[in-house]
Amino acid sequence: MAKPKNAFYAQSGGVTAVINASACGVIETARKNKNKIGKVYAGHNGIIGALTEDLIDTSKEGARAIASLRHTPSGAFGSCRYKLKSLEENRAEYERLIEVFEAHNIGYFFYNGGGDSADTCLKISQLSETVGYPIQAIHVPKTVDNDLPITDNCPGFGSVAKYIAVSTREASFDVASMAKTSTKVFILEVMGRHAGWIAAAGGLASTEDCEIPIVILFPEITFDKKKFLAKTDRLVKKFGYCSVVVSEGVKNAKGKFLADQGLRDAFGHAQLGGVAPVVAGIVKEGLGLKYHWAVADYLQRAARHVASKSDVDQAYAMGKAAVELALAGKNAVMPIVVRKSDKPYRWSIGEASLNKVANVEKMMPRSYISRDGFGITPKCRAYLTPLIKGEDYPPYKNGLPRYIRLKNVAVKKILKPFKI
Repeated sequence: MAKPKNAFYAQSGGVTAVINASACGVIETARKNKNKIGKVYAGHNGIIGALTEDLIDTSKEGARAIASLRHTPSGAFGSCRYKLKSLEENRAEYERLIEVFEAHNIGYFFYNGGGDSADTCLKISQLSETVGYPIQAIHVPKTVDNDLPITDNCPGFGSVAKYIAVSTREASFDVASMAKTSTKVFILEVMGRHAGWIAAAGGLASTEDCEIPIVILFPEITFDKKKFLAKTDRLVKKFGYCSVVVSEGVKNAKGKFLADQGLRDAFGHAQLGGVAPVVAGIVKEGLGLKYHWAVADYLQRAARHVASKSDVDQAYAMGKAAVELALAGKNAVMPIVVRKSDKPYRWSIGEASLNKVANVEKMMPRSYISRDGFGITPKCRAYLTPLIKGEDYPPYKNGLPRYIRLKNVAVKKILKPFKI
């Protein structure tokens, strides 16, 4: 009998607090099906690992180490921002992938990432048709931005949302304490290039039993300086202070990012960051109020210590489902979260074709944003709340979380080097 095909798993794009839980789901499920899947090779630094034959043999890790991935943040195998061009534009890359896959008997491809990763996964899935190499490519959803279509939500988002909601509440308590003689406006910058899901999570900090004056600046709502200043001024006069949660992707009336400094990332997107001081300057110039600002940056997506249990469970489930879809003969698909109900929160797993996922962004519905454009609606709160519920603390030692660092034993290279 022919040996079962091996699998290739890789992490792509910005990592999250729970992406390793998906890796755990993939590897543990594959190990339970050894008669159908041989070894799981992980790409060192994402798809780059496949192109350079820089593979990691996960079979060298014990069961306990793999299980520990479930509570370890960030990317255990290294990630990358690298988008494959079309077959017509760069056939050499695809020929190299086939060369590597054939050399290591790889028949399954699991790519764990966001929208651009879905596009890469779709292109890999087409190798069977365009080049004649049999490969089943399954996209494992991940993105803190929560902007993948079809799925109810994306693994990685729930934990960021929880972190931002908690941080907004805690920082607001601090500002309220000092507002009489010190800071009156606190500005927190969060991720979100085009979609305001993370910024919306800041609105969860204010509840009926704990009212907090919060202004949210969404990418979906054109920034209006006059209206923003008026709203902030009203809240400060009423409460004595105000917290502002601003998405990095907020744009002005001309459609330009407030934080766009002209830099570009590896995907060609505007490299954002720095909108908080811009908004702080507007507050100072327009209202003359003392302010403080902070950028959540990597902290928001690395904070495994305050991860949402719902998020951890779904991240693992997506990894497990990806392998099961592959074993069922599926190709060019992505497992998705299907919401069954809000109260109680129930969800199941479905699937979506990558043709409908790749390069499509899911924005915040206007019905989720308050009429004045500065807050969330009850409908949005009902959507977000279940995603941040539940605690799933990592184990601690001497006051610090115990995160796993894998051995990441390299697979012996047998091909000539390839330059990317």
